[in-house]
Amino acid sequence: MHCDICFIDGGVTAPKGFTANGILCKIKPSRKTNDTALIFSEKPCTAAGLFTQNRVKAESVKLTQKNIADGKIQAVIANSGNANACTGKEGAENAYRMAKSAADALGISPEDVIVCSTGVIGQQLPVEKIERNMESLKSGLSKKGHEQARIAIMTTDTQYKECAVKTVIGGKTVTIGAMCKGSGMIHINLGTMLCFITTDCAVNRRMLEKALRLSAEGTFNCVSIDGDTSTNDTLTIMANGMAGNAQITSEGKDFDTFLEALNTLNTVMAKKIAADGEGASRLIECRTVGARDIESARHLAKEIIGSNLVKAAMFGKDANWGRILCAMGYSTAYFTPEKTSVYFISRIDAHRYFTPGKEDEAGLLSEKIPDNEILKKDGIKAIKVFELGVPLNFDEELAKEILKEEVVQILVTMEDGNAEARAWGCDLTYDYVKINGDYRT
Repeated sequence: MHCDICFIDGGVTAPKGFTANGILCKIKPSRKTNDTALIFSEKPCTAAGLFTQNRVKAESVKLTQKNIADGKIQAVIANSGNANACTGKEGAENAYRMAKSAADALGISPEDVIVCSTGVIGQQLPVEKIERNMESLKSGLSKKGHEQARIAIMTTDTQYKECAVKTVIGGKTVTIGAMCKGSGMIHINLGTMLCFITTDCAVNRRMLEKALRLSAEGTFNCVSIDGDTSTNDTLTIMANGMAGNAQITSEGKDFDTFLEALNTLNTVMAKKIAADGEGASRLIECRTVGARDIESARHLAKEIIGSNLVKAAMFGKDANWGRILCAMGYSTAYFTPEKTSVYFISRIDAHRYFTPGKEDEAGLLSEKIPDNEILKKDGIKAIKVFELGVPLNFDEELAKEILKEEVVQILVTMEDGNAEARAWGCDLTYDYVKINGDYRT
């Protein structure tokens, strides 16, 4: 991480000019916590978004895609408890009523409002409950309001998800904040959750869109919980320029710094989503090293983390490396099985011990094998279960100890190139079935 990028408190309200709030509108009568959130920028923002690739799109997604098309946004209104998906003309009208209610309260145009909904599909949104409480929602906007807003977008999430970072661009302190929700119906395909990113950086629309897409490819696009892509997936970013830096209009040092800060933020958020998967008992990271190119590295990591058989093995604390090789094999990404090794590691921050060395005379990457005593000193447990295409006689008890940890890394090393990537997921548990077996009722 860049030495000038640091984590701060505040979530979506950490950047200059942004306030937020969240209240309970009782969209679902049984709800006890906030269910409607509002984010507002005192100045109009440049904006960009990525959306679900599902052919069935929620009415809020359709409206937001239309509103964000001109790259100008000033507010976000979001609700949980009802997805407003597959709701026809009435659902479209309700989405617009959400935007207009927020816009009227804030004194802006309905076309400058992002609208998001999450919850049960196929039920009409009781939008009048939101309209009735809009003045209260608006009057409570504050810099501390991120604490109320981050709760309001949760559905089956067990914990809120937010983060903020700051860096220096053009001699000015630039801040980026985010909040998201995501626990189920999450799979590798663009947005894969609801996520709202705010920044006071001055950056034009073209470069903001580019930064968001590049960052999503290696962060949110590398998360899989259950293989489902929601009807409501939305990832947006709003930039109001209040940091005062010279506007970023092209690639270069300032753009690179902004992208690095955005990647730092989004990596944290991606891990938070993966760790809080429905019914999950552990976060699983897959790191692929020594792939032919970045596309192959990412594709392989995604296939491994997305495999239900791998997820089930992780739940059972079973070091069944065969399922990992199987997922790699059907991925269609290039790799050489005979030059592939697999580890299980009890930490995901042990990179310095498991990094390919310099290329040898044949141009292939050699592994830097860690010393067990060094690993133990740092509290790291690791075991190699498959080496260069050959199974190993490994310590099953040690493997089980490693797979009991709350965070586990699957490390796959190859000798096909210099590229590496990471993807995040979780184990597949009995509780996932329970949660989704009675989700609607």
